[in-house]
Amino acid sequence: MHDLKPITPLGGTAPQVDSFDGLQIAECPDWALASIAARRGREAEAAGAAEKFLGSALPDVAASTQEGPFTAFWTGPQQWMVEAPHDSHEDLAAQVKSALGDTASITEQTDGWCRFDLTGRRCHDALERLCNADSRAMAQGQVTRTRLEHLGCFLICREKDSHFSVIGPRSSAGSIHHALTVAAGSAI
Repeated sequence: MHDLKPITPLGGTAPQVDSFDGLQIAECPDWALASIAARRGREAEAAGAAEKFLGSALPDVAASTQEGPFTAFWTGPQQWMVEAPHDSHEDLAAQVKSALGDTASITEQTDGWCRFDLTGRRCHDALERLCNADSRAMAQGQVTRTRLEHLGCFLICREKDSHFSVIGPRSSAGSIHHALTVAAGSAI
């Protein structure tokens, strides 16, 4: 029998946390992710079923919603990503699929993405060195798809001016982490 142990996107047994003056960058592997793509002609049904499951309506363009353990954010026309704590929602995709049935296509996304949270008053200083998203103008709950270095990532404003999440491809976690820490170091 195999003796498998889970590892974080950066390859550790515990999340990486880097601290700088006025900024903390934390690897956040404890989130389950599932994507929702409403099926053609079933958009209203999918939206209704999702609202019943999530406790809030699916967010509009460039927005996110948070209700209870769930955060949903817009990823494209009639497409969203849903996240929830992994410990309580390890089977998030199956739960969403059960709730939405055949009104939408649901895909497990947890191990395809990595998340880094930037917290502190210097968030903008690091982000403005890395991407063309105007993080200073982002309102709480706003989401944008941007390029961070050469990688397509989602940037979510969790709390205006002091908490942002960068969600990018798990296979590029090392590159994302390196870019974030180099930018943070140069911002000081």
